[in-house]
Amino acid sequence: MNITNKIAQALSIAEKQVRDTLALLDEGATVPFISRYRKEVTGSLDEVQVADIRDKALQLRELDKRRESILKSIEDQGKLTDALKDKILATETMSVLEDIYLPYKPKRKTKASIAKERGLEPLADILLSPDLSTDIEAEAAKFIDAEKEVEDVEKALAGARDIIAEKLNEDSETRAEMRELFMSKGTFKARVIPGKEEEGAKYKDYFEWSESLKNAPSHRVLAMRRAEKEMIISLDCSPEEEDALFLMEDLHVDQRTPSAAQIQMAVKDAYKRLLKPSMETESRLVSKKGADEEAIGVFAENLRQLLLSAPLGQKRVLALDPGFRTGCKLVCLDRQGKLLENTAIYPNEPQRKVAESGSIVKRLCEKHDIEAIAIGNGTASRETESFVRNLGLSGVEVVVVNESGASIYSASETARNEFPDLDLTVRGAVSIGRRLMDPLAELVKIDPKSIGVGQYQHDVDQSALKQSLDDVVMSCVNAVGVEVNTASKELLSYVSGLGPSIAQNIVDFRNENGAFTNRAQLKKVPRLGPKAYEQCAGFLRIRDAKNPLDASAVHPESYSIVKQMADDLGVTIGELMSNENLHKQIKLDNYVTENVGIPTLTDILKELAKPGRDPREKFEAFQFADGVEKITDLTVGMKLPGIVTNITNFGAFVDIGVHQDGLVHLSQMADRYISDPNEVVKVHQKVQVVVTDVDISRNRIALSMKSGDGAGSSQGRSQNRGKSNSSTNRRPSNQNNRRNNSNDNDENLSMQDKLAMLKNRFK
Repeated sequence: MNITNKIAQALSIAEKQVRDTLALLDEGATVPFISRYRKEVTGSLDEVQVADIRDKALQLRELDKRRESILKSIEDQGKLTDALKDKILATETMSVLEDIYLPYKPKRKTKASIAKERGLEPLADILLSPDLSTDIEAEAAKFIDAEKEVEDVEKALAGARDIIAEKLNEDSETRAEMRELFMSKGTFKARVIPGKEEEGAKYKDYFEWSESLKNAPSHRVLAMRRAEKEMIISLDCSPEEEDALFLMEDLHVDQRTPSAAQIQMAVKDAYKRLLKPSMETESRLVSKKGADEEAIGVFAENLRQLLLSAPLGQKRVLALDPGFRTGCKLVCLDRQGKLLENTAIYPNEPQRKVAESGSIVKRLCEKHDIEAIAIGNGTASRETESFVRNLGLSGVEVVVVNESGASIYSASETARNEFPDLDLTVRGAVSIGRRLMDPLAELVKIDPKSIGVGQYQHDVDQSALKQSLDDVVMSCVNAVGVEVNTASKELLSYVSGLGPSIAQNIVDFRNENGAFTNRAQLKKVPRLGPKAYEQCAGFLRIRDAKNPLDASAVHPESYSIVKQMADDLGVTIGELMSNENLHKQIKLDNYVTENVGIPTLTDILKELAKPGRDPREKFEAFQFADGVEKITDLTVGMKLPGIVTNITNFGAFVDIGVHQDGLVHLSQMADRYISDPNEVVKVHQKVQVVVTDVDISRNRIALSMKSGDGAGSSQGRSQNRGKSNSSTNRRPSNQNNRRNNSNDNDENLSMQDKLAMLKNRFK
């Protein structure tokens, strides 16, 4: 089968859809463009399906490339037969392809190659296919040759066994059977390295741990691998040795033959010295790939939810990056996010200049007609929030903003270029304010890995992670649309068909020639050719343009259709867009052409009803509970408002305003059984939680979202104030320090968690 057939079967999509989608991708079309503006071509495939086709095609093309390389290598050796060629061409997985190639792969000197140099290969053949009357020792004696360092019968037999062991290791059937055994019966066995108990305390759950390879969840696979990498534990991943040896003996040992004992020894050597290390490496890579895919999927979904969180919109904002000793950095921004003024105030300890700081805030709010105040959620956040709210600023919203990654932005080249003369903390305050106004527009300036919504992002395949996160950012940016006259270079670079270079050219053109007044002007931007224009035009918005369609998601290639609709109704395009009654009079069948069908026409009609609509939810202000500002303020049974900051496959982390996120374990998220936290919550969602456990010494908080359960379920449990109690510990927090944002402290599940997850798995 060709690539098209294979992808169609794998994804359960029609071959024509795959073929036409691949043609668009190969022409340079992006996933957002294809899914939005080429529905007639693809049969209305969505972004996920288009991306799956792209990724599957890449995988199969890499397989074909390797296949060609292997065929050439074997042919150059003069060993390529028609049967072998057909076998290679029929292979559909990389692992099986490499198994076939293994006997022909150029090798360094091995025990087997040394034995072959000593002329022992014929003896190995005799052992593998002996006559029932063969005298093994007599046959071996024929190969004694002191000059070749074969001094006796045992040396001859040992060399022959080395050759046999390599043959067994390279046998494709044996490898296939062994691979299946490792994947079905393989077990992770973790043991602490003596003397590392104290240094690796955070990995103590894995000091004496075993778990089935096929059932091990993503986060535990990655945690064990990290502990091994840090040389805290030793980690084995294999089935029981007796099962593996039984399988190989069943395949290769005939007890009736006089060479059975020799073959058994060769089997044991082949497994322990060659096959086990090879299969263990392969099975660990397979489990790592699966764990990576799951972790990357969690990260990608969290990122999507965060990027699409509700924007405050174009408001005049005063932003504060709170602090104690160094004070709070304060900036004032206009409705486009432009910095108007910056200073510092000291309302908190140790200076505690409350009156003076309050006077400054009030004066700046009046001077710049401030509509909202954004406060970062880092150090001194709750204290600064209380200070601001006590000022009694009428008509000004006060919002605590998640500042994860703001420090990364502050030190970035992007921030330095924009604010070369400003301190890092001032740049951070600007980012906090802009993040409130438009999270998407600000967060695209930060490496997605630094935003703080993933798990184990430093342990997974970085190339796969980057591809996935880039896909998410591009999807979100194009779903929302970009105002070309105000967008940053970073935001524009994620628009379909553009990229950093053309995005910079757009900004330069805008600075030199003034605001764009219509989409057609984009064609004058250097290096923005016809193909790039086709890809980007529908996702770029021009507010207040002469042609109202330039502010919509209607692609310029469809303008003539809308004009025809308006002409048929005897109105202008503007009148058509503003009158819902006119939309009802449009008969879409009248505008179907060879290239434009009902899917595109339906999208056009939706866009006419709400041109340039923002798919994000409406912004709603949120406030933490008064008087609860640090972990020592918590007591079991408290009911508190919170905001979901991160979602993992074992639960969700919730900010309740005490500088330490609490964990709502999967088992505590709903009154019903759920297998995925995303069934219940999303990042940045506002939730009500109940405190079920507080462990101050370990800085851990356990929460519940179960209705009517909460405090009652935690009766009799210690509050653990200053005292560790691992039996009630739910899970370590993902943030010991909010500014760290590494999410690297949430790897180790308690025994209670393990039991809960096992229970969930077998429900």
